[in-house]
Amino acid sequence: MAAEEPGSPAAPKTGHARRTFLFGAGAVIAASGAISAALTHPAPVEATGGFGADWQFGPFVPGCTDVDFDDRAMPLVSVPHCVTPLSWQGWHPDDWQHLWVYRQHFLVPPQLRKNRAFLRFDGVLSATTVFLNGRRVASQSGGYLPLTCEVTGMLTDKDNVLAVAVDGRWQQDTPPDLPEYPNPTAIDFYQPAGIYRAVNLYGTPQAYLSDVYAQQIAVLTPSRAVVVHCTVDAAKAVKGPVRLTATLSQAGTEIASAVTDITGLRKGETNTTVTLEGLEAVKLWDVDDPAMCDVVVTLSVGGRKVHTYPVRTGLRDAQFTVDGFRLNGRPLKLFGLNRHQWYPFVGGAMPERVQRRDAEILKNELNVNMVRCSHYPQSPAFLDACDELGILVWEELPGWDHVGDTAWQELAVRDVHDMIVRDRNHPSIIVWGTRVNETLGQYTLYGKTDQLAAELDPMRPCTGAVAGQKGYVQPLYPVKENGGVFSFNDYSRPPSRNAPPPLRPPRHGVPYLVSEAVGTLVGAPYFRRTDSADVQREQSMLHAWVHEHAAADPRYCGLIAWCGFDYPSGWYHSLRGVKYPGVVDFFRIPKLGAGFYRAQRSPSRGAVIEPAFYWDFGPGSPRGGPGRNALIWSNCDQLVVTVAGRRPVTVLPDHARFGHLKHPPFLVNLTVTGQARPDLTIEGRVKGQTVLRRRFSADPTFDTLAVAADDGAITADGQDTTRVTLRSVDRYGAPRPHAHGVLSVAVDGPGILIGDPFLDFGALGGAAAVWIRSMRDTPGTITVTASHPFLDTGTATISAV
Repeated sequence: MAAEEPGSPAAPKTGHARRTFLFGAGAVIAASGAISAALTHPAPVEATGGFGADWQFGPFVPGCTDVDFDDRAMPLVSVPHCVTPLSWQGWHPDDWQHLWVYRQHFLVPPQLRKNRAFLRFDGVLSATTVFLNGRRVASQSGGYLPLTCEVTGMLTDKDNVLAVAVDGRWQQDTPPDLPEYPNPTAIDFYQPAGIYRAVNLYGTPQAYLSDVYAQQIAVLTPSRAVVVHCTVDAAKAVKGPVRLTATLSQAGTEIASAVTDITGLRKGETNTTVTLEGLEAVKLWDVDDPAMCDVVVTLSVGGRKVHTYPVRTGLRDAQFTVDGFRLNGRPLKLFGLNRHQWYPFVGGAMPERVQRRDAEILKNELNVNMVRCSHYPQSPAFLDACDELGILVWEELPGWDHVGDTAWQELAVRDVHDMIVRDRNHPSIIVWGTRVNETLGQYTLYGKTDQLAAELDPMRPCTGAVAGQKGYVQPLYPVKENGGVFSFNDYSRPPSRNAPPPLRPPRHGVPYLVSEAVGTLVGAPYFRRTDSADVQREQSMLHAWVHEHAAADPRYCGLIAWCGFDYPSGWYHSLRGVKYPGVVDFFRIPKLGAGFYRAQRSPSRGAVIEPAFYWDFGPGSPRGGPGRNALIWSNCDQLVVTVAGRRPVTVLPDHARFGHLKHPPFLVNLTVTGQARPDLTIEGRVKGQTVLRRRFSADPTFDTLAVAADDGAITADGQDTTRVTLRSVDRYGAPRPHAHGVLSVAVDGPGILIGDPFLDFGALGGAAAVWIRSMRDTPGTITVTASHPFLDTGTATISAV
């Protein structure tokens, strides 16, 4: 339940902090012109700026939401924010399961007070109650979808005080939480509390466009069209002519426009449509060429333009069939990973740049064409990046293996509504998860959620992952208007160690998608850098086998493996609060298991050579080297492998066992005898030409510390953040495992360290990361220095601009 304690008057009231922000004049928003932009663009609120840096924060105490509460001693924090410091492991839910408060002082210009005004919270875990100038204005239980509240008439020409009470306690009647357990070990992911997504204040005219949905019609025909559904919200009835003008542009060129005229507006919401036709010149959105479009709707009242609402979208046709998936009419095997949104040190509280980076890793490093947002709606910035990069998306309502009572189910229906309305313009999203992960039955509930999805978005089918024998044979919950997809979490175990894991055959008569496979339920319980070489090798082979199996049968729409990134959990097969099923670790650094995914791309995008072993003979490594069947992942036609002092060996990919993968593995004998520690060279050839050569050193004498920032520059707004990776590497830059000692990290300049200043490099297997956040209005050069007792000191520089 939401925090009901706010409003108690028994707190010190000797005055508030005298630090105030002029909203729109350079403090909260970067430039004075941003307010006028906010007045014409209320929906994409990220574009308006908002409350980021300099929130006052602390435990909830009686009276802390009052205007005159004495908050001068409260520390300042930046949003996105987690209520408690975290490390990369050892999270304790008791640290965040309390009541908290955030306070913000700000000034607003006259034009915002004269117009309608709204606050929008993109995500607060797990429940929130909002107070403005001492008045309670809204509350919400559930932390994965926006809370928007109108505050018209509540802003003053003096210091405004926004107080946000956050309830981080286990919300037993709110998805995805389970009432029979009083702590988060009940589900497979921790949910640290806080205002972990953006907060914005924006203004609108008295009548404005509150929502625009661009529904695509007959995309693959010459008569393709876009029906633009418009919702106009009027504070009072409007007489006289009202016109809605819609335009569609691509790459800066207007392709179509249309108008709809209506007579007057009633008070409240009015729904109407504008149909855009003549779209033959529109280039379709595709995974290899994600051509975006801009749909802009303008509201005019009495001949005067009063409001504009822009939408970014893309035209594409996505069809799940019993014979596989088709994108724009052509067969496409879905090749994907599941994604959790959690990070070390801050839980989910990472800003847009970092959220987008996950999409870049999935597309550019792991070469997937699909991601499942397990098990809740994820950051709008992540979805924007999927649109722009060409990643298909399954998005689902919050939930995990449980359906609660009537109140719980009502919130689940609300979440389906809010998820679809928020995200239905994303061309990347091709299916809605309207059924809670791994739940059976619930025919009444899922009839409601599927029907609601069909009404809100006729373009996409519905699904929900099921597991186990009962799940495999359960009905599909079809919805007549938009069909459905049968999705199965297939953790079928191999008959023996090192044997290929099987998949169940597709269900007859329905589109069939494997929504999870491998994970920690097939193979080892953990896949860590500190685990044996055999375990790390096994991970990539397990993923390769299940994708090979799905690729071999055209009836599979595809397979989304478990999972992309390690994540925090206290549930089954977690270790000190972390689950290790990811092919990429918690720090977003690829493991050896990622080699399979890294190699599944055309050589024209860059050659790849990724050994599923370390060329290392130190403690913890095999004395005789990688052995007779050393595994190498590559997208080359052939590899020439040379161990110093030996004759080169040419090897070919294993097409015999992996005849349906784009790029099968290579196997080579790399047994090393005696005391020699030779270098290894792997040369990749395509059509007889050498396209890549990699070298690996067995001599640790020249090992070094590689320190690298993802971005050379970030914005000096107190929110923008980038990652700095810290890796033990050999003289050629190849990863070196089994590091020892403590790694220390220091920051000089206008940057804030998000991470532990001292890291146990041995426990991390020689790979870690920290993140650097800018300071508001403090440009300059940020230098990150990492020191290690046995490796050279490494540095990275970042410009805050």
